[in-house]
Amino acid sequence: MSDAPPRMMSGFGNHFSTEAVAGALPVGRNSPQRVPYGLYAEQLSGTAFTAPRAENRRSWLYRMRPAAAHPPFAPYDAAALLRSAPFDEVPPSPNRVRWNPLPLPADDVDFIDSLTSYAGNGDVAAGQGCAVHLYAATASMIDRAFVCADGEMLIVPQQGALRIVTELGVIDVAPLQIALIPRGVRFRVELIEGAARGYVCENYGAPFRLPDLGPIGANGLANPRDFEAPVAAYEDVERPFALIQKFMGRLWITMLDHSPFDVVAWHGNLTPLRYDLTRFNTINTVSFDHPDPSIFTVLTSPSETPGTANIDFVIFPPRWMVAEDTFRPPWFHRNVMSELMGLIHGEYDAKAGGFAPGGASLHNGMAGHGPDRASYDKAIAADLAPQRIVDTMAFMFESRMVLRPTRWAMESPLLQPDYDECWSGFRKAQLPPMNETP
Repeated sequence: MSDAPPRMMSGFGNHFSTEAVAGALPVGRNSPQRVPYGLYAEQLSGTAFTAPRAENRRSWLYRMRPAAAHPPFAPYDAAALLRSAPFDEVPPSPNRVRWNPLPLPADDVDFIDSLTSYAGNGDVAAGQGCAVHLYAATASMIDRAFVCADGEMLIVPQQGALRIVTELGVIDVAPLQIALIPRGVRFRVELIEGAARGYVCENYGAPFRLPDLGPIGANGLANPRDFEAPVAAYEDVERPFALIQKFMGRLWITMLDHSPFDVVAWHGNLTPLRYDLTRFNTINTVSFDHPDPSIFTVLTSPSETPGTANIDFVIFPPRWMVAEDTFRPPWFHRNVMSELMGLIHGEYDAKAGGFAPGGASLHNGMAGHGPDRASYDKAIAADLAPQRIVDTMAFMFESRMVLRPTRWAMESPLLQPDYDECWSGFRKAQLPPMNETP
């Protein structure tokens, strides 16, 4: 594979066709009796075969060897801080929590071994819920590949660019971009800039999709054409490769005698994707009040309850604030949904300090939260002229189920013991004397 930036194709949910060698892609039949060049046809299904056509996701891969050709797996224990549902190491509490940024390790640690679980919910076997991990890597994956059978992985870089080599092609992704790796797709992560840190949402439920726009109409939020899929690329490499698989919450490892990235051609609509968060078309009010934060949803994984997501990915990008007679930062609220927030860069407009890029906060269902005292005082005293919020990108993984922290997350020195103090010192409202009851 070349060191040049990988070529990409545009569109979310499109049916793509791509070949790295002319004539490698069969025409007219997905699995012909004789595939060109002696390649092997394999269907990768991200949904049940009988899922409705509009929701069905699958791709046909034409590869140099069958993916089925590997020895048995054995347990793999190196990623010591990776956890999976059920998240029951410690009892969940209603407390609001916040963490300082995950530090980069002093030793060489690659993406997989650096995965550190903060919280999650649901049931892997039932196909519902999610997990939230952070990574802090200082080494590329070399002669190693990873595949998650438990869910798709949404990767949100915060520091350092990544090159993600997948079976279907190569994606370069940097901070302010995201990568979505479907369940079952093998990949490895190479570091482009020496060290990297970021967030991962492992989605056990229905695949992420673009939210419906409703009264917004045909345009707005994330545009399908801004999502990019890789073109076919392959490695013809014969040497030992480790294949690590996450299955039912545990990691397993087997050895191959060749690179698993040997797909020469493919077509379908199940594909890794890249999206540039700066292309998000923010919708906001031009009169008073402001819409619920759901208006910032980039991707959603729906549940069986209409309008209630298994997991949403929401961003808070640079934007204009023009509302009149309105408290402009996020207001105080309690929400049936549970929210884990991260910060890619800059400051979040509801917190004057303590929430640093690479950090995280968790506000579970019905936990009261909102701006700290300094942000509140500034907002109520502000001149409500049009204001541009700049140099920021915060995001939220929001789930209908309580996000249960891991033991590591609740015992880590990164946990801020004084987080509740940011809501202390608010002055009591001053009311006029009450009229005497006749």
